[in-house]
Amino acid sequence: MITLDDIHSTADIKRLDLAQLESLATPIRDALLEKLSHHGGHVGPNLGMVELTLALHYVLDLPTDKIVYDVSHQSYVHKMLTGRMEAFTDPKQYDSVTGFSNPAESDTDMFTIGHTSTGVSLAGGLATARNLRGENYRIAVIVGDGSLSGGEAFEGLDHAATLKGNFIVIVNDNQMSIAENHGGIYDNLQLLRETDGQAPCNLFKAMGFDYRYVAYGNDLSTLVKVLEDVKDTDRPIVLHVNTQKGKGYAPAEAERERFHFSAPFDRRSGARMQTPNALTYSEITASYLMQMIAEDPTVTVITAGTPGAIDFGPERRATAGSQFIDVGIAEQEAVALASGIAKGGGKPYFGVVSSFLQRAYDQLSQDLAINNSPAVIGIYYGSVFGMNDVTHLGWFDIALISNIPNIVYLAPTCLEEHLAMLDWAMKQNRYPVALRLPGGTLKETGRKYPADYSDLNAYMVGHRGDKVALIGAGTFYSLAEEAAAKLKESGIDATVINPRFLSGLDTQLLDELTLDHTVVATLEDGVLDGGFGEKIARYYGASDMKVLCYGLKKEFVDRYRVSELLETNRLTAPQIAADILKLVK
Repeated sequence: MITLDDIHSTADIKRLDLAQLESLATPIRDALLEKLSHHGGHVGPNLGMVELTLALHYVLDLPTDKIVYDVSHQSYVHKMLTGRMEAFTDPKQYDSVTGFSNPAESDTDMFTIGHTSTGVSLAGGLATARNLRGENYRIAVIVGDGSLSGGEAFEGLDHAATLKGNFIVIVNDNQMSIAENHGGIYDNLQLLRETDGQAPCNLFKAMGFDYRYVAYGNDLSTLVKVLEDVKDTDRPIVLHVNTQKGKGYAPAEAERERFHFSAPFDRRSGARMQTPNALTYSEITASYLMQMIAEDPTVTVITAGTPGAIDFGPERRATAGSQFIDVGIAEQEAVALASGIAKGGGKPYFGVVSSFLQRAYDQLSQDLAINNSPAVIGIYYGSVFGMNDVTHLGWFDIALISNIPNIVYLAPTCLEEHLAMLDWAMKQNRYPVALRLPGGTLKETGRKYPADYSDLNAYMVGHRGDKVALIGAGTFYSLAEEAAAKLKESGIDATVINPRFLSGLDTQLLDELTLDHTVVATLEDGVLDGGFGEKIARYYGASDMKVLCYGLKKEFVDRYRVSELLETNRLTAPQIAADILKLVK
């Protein structure tokens, strides 16, 4: 009897007969569920990929042949079959692998891919290099689980259809993204499913691909046969595979959105191990937006395939109706759409995860800022306290957004200030506004904050002292207060300033500080290079003012511990106070 302990590499898979191969599906699912129920991770996508991954490894010759996973959160089973089984069967090793493909772990992982829609382009590059070098190996790229909605997926397919030689695009069609799919391409996928792949209207054929449909994408014997038939194709082909997201686990099959990614859960019932705190910045923001939707028919909330990140679950989406738009995983479309809505007199709010907005830099600059469209962009997980995968780091948005002209980038410090800024942003019609939701746990102060932010770049002095000024932006305003308290212990009454605006300088206040201050320290929950603090340091460059900039080093860090990263970057109150005391003395 074959067990998971017998599988150390793809070579072990290829020695099995089909019956033995099929017998592995159940223990693989069992191991996945055991780990994910305790550890958390992408549940539904990987349960649906078990048979397809087994078939690929059985038919192809890894690592000579290449597989690219897009989105690579679908690659858990691939990891299990390529020497990383214990990361899924031994609780002590659960954290030994990432949640995405990673070349540092295995030569069967071609790329680190945590975002989406890039796979066909990357695989197309591999095929081009193969052809230029006169080599001969197979290339398969797995797309789906929402990744087809991104613009680069279309660009990749458009070019890939012209490639010479072997190129297999596997569309894992589980009828879902993170939530339900949206867009014309998914209507065509549905038509193809309903006609067993025979509909004359076929996007992939129209682009120039050969095409084959697999109706039972979780039937291993069928998948093996089809892959054997197409594996040696000498031209690009799309293999359209109809799979079940969450296959084999009833709660994940029934609640496909909730189990796309899940924190630890009770395996028997599917219930979350911990009930999430309903009072979060995302929840408060969603409640405010729903109230605006009810009061104003021109208000529109937009997401790029991540409605859960902005707390727009199925009930809110249904209530909002046409005033809620999911463009799929297509941030470029979302920003340009928001600009158009604003220019046409509507009031759009685009809620987006910080690291995902990077895909839309050109639209932020060209379509939004140059046109000065008064759209509002809510930045989620823009913080060291956000997601910690190397592909999802949320601390580059300040440098990205604050240096584009016309965009007003606001950084609230607490719940009350966040709501005041949000209300102003949604009701004004002069500027494109980005609003950085504070990182970490929700903080309430009970204070009343200004309702009008049209006096651009006017900072707020929280406490007036002398000698030393601490300017704490957004989430790190509380850190500035903590550092000031430490300095107080050494006899220094520091000024504490809430800059509010990340996109500009309060030059009047900065000039006033030169009269009775000698040190200014800036604290920002973002990368130092190109960030907020550099603007302050540059302004004081020709003066006698000493400036210390605190933030995060420009680097890619994977699965960090927040406390360790803060200490490494000297982002603790004792460290900041100690540095300042050295300068003052």
